Amino acid sequence: MPIITLTTDFGEKDHFAGAVKGAIYTELPEIKIVDISHSVSPFNIPEAAYIIQNAYSSFPKGTIHIIGIDSEMNIENKHIAMKLDDHYFICANNGIMSMICAEIAPEKIVEINIHDRIETSFPALDVFVKVACHIARGGTLEVIGKVIDSIKPIKNLMPYVNDEENQIVGSVIYIDNYGNVISNIKKAFFEKIQKGRAFEISARNYTFKKIYTKYSDVVNFDLPLEKRNDEGKSLVVFNSSNYLEIAVYKSNSQTSGSASTLMGLDLMDAISVNFINE
Repeated sequence: MPIITLTTDFGEKDHFAGAVKGAIYTELPEIKIVDISHSVSPFNIPEAAYIIQNAYSSFPKGTIHIIGIDSEMNIENKHIAMKLDDHYFICANNGIMSMICAEIAPEKIVEINIHDRIETSFPALDVFVKVACHIARGGTLEVIGKVIDSIKPIKNLMPYVNDEENQIVGSVIYIDNYGNVISNIKKAFFEKIQKGRAFEISARNYTFKKIYTKYSDVVNFDLPLEKRNDEGKSLVVFNSSNYLEIAVYKSNSQTSGSASTLMGLDLMDAISVNFINE
């Protein structure tokens, strides 16, 4: 029996996440359900895309991922199921899968068409659960939908490069639990445009001329502990997902501050990289 994961913006207060789990267990009592996150900012598609992209591949092949973000169906927001990288994804066709699909081509996409058999005002509960359980039992995608060949993209997902290729303009797509600010600039893309040149990274009034390998690289371990003053230092790294990230060493948004709070950076704010031609 495969695993079913849940990624939603339901939060922890309301009944929604629990109801979805209950409906799955009612159909498949032996299934394993894993919560990836229920704390996605409401209707934040780029944030959800970042989370699912960086979580799904840690699960076994054949895992089924329900993504309950902006899932109310309308004429511009249909429901899809997708097989990609030997995983299954069930979500709205609102661009949420375009970040993964930019790097890995889907094996199959269907537009779900079982709605005439289900009365619903809660698609993640009524439609997505039915589809997930169908797949978990070994059912094929064609039974629950018609095959389509493309999905809706997320606007402004990819960073912009000017014609001279001496500047990348990206944006903040995610702020993590530590208040670190993650851009949409990936390491491979950065290095492709950089071509070994020096650079200056700018975000609001802050500039950086170095990218560290890990957060603790800002610490001078040659100094005695009592003479160090490293907590609160700002830095740039390529994070574990290889996205350019602005961070504060040992940050805490609730106390000492973080990259987001101290620098005033929020979702969709610009982060630019200027390359220096010698």
